[in-house]
Amino acid sequence: MASIIVDGRKIADEIKREVKIKLDEIEAIYGVTPTIASIIIGNNSESEIYLKLRDRTCSQVGIESIHYSFPANVSEKKLLEVIKELNNDVNVHGILLQLPLPEHLSMYRLLSTIDPIKDVEGITPYNIGGLMTGYERVIPCTPLAVLRILEHEGVDLKGKNVTIVNHSSVVGKPLAILMLNRNATVEICHVYTDNLKEHTRRTDILITATGVPGLITSKHVKEGAVVIDVGITKTDDRVVGDVVFDEVKDIASIITPVPGGVGPVTIACSIENMLKTYRKCVKKR
Repeated sequence: MASIIVDGRKIADEIKREVKIKLDEIEAIYGVTPTIASIIIGNNSESEIYLKLRDRTCSQVGIESIHYSFPANVSEKKLLEVIKELNNDVNVHGILLQLPLPEHLSMYRLLSTIDPIKDVEGITPYNIGGLMTGYERVIPCTPLAVLRILEHEGVDLKGKNVTIVNHSSVVGKPLAILMLNRNATVEICHVYTDNLKEHTRRTDILITATGVPGLITSKHVKEGAVVIDVGITKTDDRVVGDVVFDEVKDIASIITPVPGGVGPVTIACSIENMLKTYRKCVKKR
């Protein structure tokens, strides 16, 4: 069957155009340049790709992006001090803690310290907790990107079977809640799930975000399913996803490529969230 290959860059451009218009309107009223601060610990090739592309997008829509970079062995006390300073800085309208973190750092403690009003990634306990009750203040960027793609392609989630291959606190869990909020039937798989294909090949919508290249093959996908590949792995010569694209594209009704699928939309959604935090901060100020 001929599948629809999602053009993530096109969707991202649409989001960015809308965000820029609204950012310019707010800046004209308050005379304050929107500014985002990113806290970066250690080196991670996938994170570096994301940050580079996000900074480029910030520049395109008129957001100033500031980096606070630290070695992998930085103390938690130091990071807590920096976060508190950024919370109190009226010229900073968004804070992003780049994940994953080194093992000696508590993700919960660091995220709990970020002012929820400045939580660009939507992953503070306060904002994640809101999802549980259907109060979607700031939605985590990657789950939000998946929603934007499904909306753009006209996929109705009500009553659909959705399988998510990821159970992280920033992708799988919040994504599952968002799907439930839209009346989908949700199953979560992860590294400890036995016989993965028995779960994935019967679902209507398959969302995978493991970072394991080639994990999902044609044997894992039901004919006509929607396949959203969130995985991203940098190899020696290219960037790849979880899905064996050339196999699955002939089975799926809708599929996202890597690169050019979820990635650009995730970055655009980060800027969309920045609009929300910027608006809240300048009104509070």
